[in-house]
Amino acid sequence: MTEEEKRRETPRRNQRGAADPSLRPVRTPEAAETEPDPAPDAGASSAEPQSAGGFRHWRRGRPFIGGLLVALGGVEMFFSGQLDIGHLHVQLGIEGLQATIIPIALVLLGILAITMPAHHVFYGILALVVAIYSLIGVNLGGFIVGMLLSGVGAVLVVAWMGTRRPPAETPETVS
Repeated sequence: MTEEEKRRETPRRNQRGAADPSLRPVRTPEAAETEPDPAPDAGASSAEPQSAGGFRHWRRGRPFIGGLLVALGGVEMFFSGQLDIGHLHVQLGIEGLQATIIPIALVLLGILAITMPAHHVFYGILALVVAIYSLIGVNLGGFIVGMLLSGVGAVLVVAWMGTRRPPAETPETVS
């Protein structure tokens, strides 16, 4: 090391380099040919699991929780409409057709909201209308629980704002 390089070294730079072993000096191509590669840390793995980070990234780009709640509300309504209590089979609506169609529509709307986030407002409003109509069409909206799940999920789908992007940097104007 030359005298000039020693003079440029600061205590803060020395302290930072000693505290964080992940900060390594930049190697020039000439030095890379002559020096062997440093051994990787024993605690760090070079291959991170992509599935957890990939799903998290995919999920953040769509109204996942709202769509999931809409679909769960539809599933709950379907099972509440297919109740068989002893010899009493509970069905309301036109021969029980509404007790089948409304939950299927809610599950479909929840899945569509998750898979096509560009149309989330349309699917959310439609799911909210169907969830409210299920109050009279499917055993009091799946005994209120399914209607509440679907209604809250539909509101979350409509209110979803998408991923946040940092504001675009504007070039400074000369005054």
